[in-house]
Amino acid sequence: MGEQEERQARFERLYDQASLQVLGYALRRADSPEDAADVVSETFMIAWRRLDEVPAGDEARLWLYGVARRVLANQRRGHQRRERLNARLRDEVAVVSARAMAERPAPDGAVMAALSRLDEADRELITLVAWEGLDRDQIATMLGCSRATIRVRLHRARRRLARLLGEEGHHGPRPSPSTSTQFTSIPLPAQRDGNERFSALAGARDERTEAR
Repeated sequence: MGEQEERQARFERLYDQASLQVLGYALRRADSPEDAADVVSETFMIAWRRLDEVPAGDEARLWLYGVARRVLANQRRGHQRRERLNARLRDEVAVVSARAMAERPAPDGAVMAALSRLDEADRELITLVAWEGLDRDQIATMLGCSRATIRVRLHRARRRLARLLGEEGHHGPRPSPSTSTQFTSIPLPAQRDGNERFSALAGARDERTEAR
């Protein structure tokens, strides 16, 4: 048996002899069974990397307990850092959300109903233009496709939205199929500036980009 085979065999014996004991140690101390399983996995990964340091006999189990103890401590510190970050993010989101709710205009029910009836791909394109302010090149980069593809998809999405707006009884100006510079201005459901509009059907930004 070669050196690598001997190393593998020794590790397997160690795992067979001590894994349930290490799991029990972790289960009694971790916050969840999933966390305990992670502790066992990390402990034996360390044991594999440092196999030459693992003592023989029953001391191997004690060595593994020591490793598991340190893994648990690191895990708890990680959880605490995530909790602090989550708490800070929750506070920031609450402040921003409250400000947006106070400043935004009332949503246009017909617009939101029409948006909800678009399929996910069309709705994503429309809102990337309207809410994130992206142009075709930026959307193409984000989605990993060509600008020409985005142009066709966005044109079709706007036409479908225009049709749905008509079905929902929206009474704003309608686009002419032959006049790409026309657009329907629709109030955004939430914006920092209450005067911003949702140019959903044919944006002036796209026309300026096309002219270049």
